[in-house]
Amino acid sequence: MTGKNKDIEQLFDEGLKLRRQVLGAEYVDRSIGSANDFMMAFQRITTEWCWGYAWGRDTLDLKTRSMLNLAMLTALNRAAEIKLHVRGAINNGVTVEEIREVLLHATIYCGIPAGLDAFKAANEVLKEMKKVE
Repeated sequence: MTGKNKDIEQLFDEGLKLRRQVLGAEYVDRSIGSANDFMMAFQRITTEWCWGYAWGRDTLDLKTRSMLNLAMLTALNRAAEIKLHVRGAINNGVTVEEIREVLLHATIYCGIPAGLDAFKAANEVLKEMKKVE
């Protein structure tokens, strides 16, 4: 996609497909389906620009994008989003060991409190997914 112009509806359609692939159709469809008119503006921009434009570019693979997201979400101390994106990372082929290494690396640069929250959030999801004991 790099260098190609796409219209908004094409970005939405492609973004929705990719968003469902990474985060799971059930989660995405529930988010969009429960959005009122006010929240639908957010759902559209997220689907069009985050997923259709940024995630839809072909320079970085989905696995790399997932690892970057985990590091950035650690820096932002966004545990709820880390939980969501740990699932997405697993869907994109990121191993438990790679998730641990990304979080360790982010902890060094973002600080122990942010790293602790990220590890706790990731551990909770990995336990639910039966990827760790």
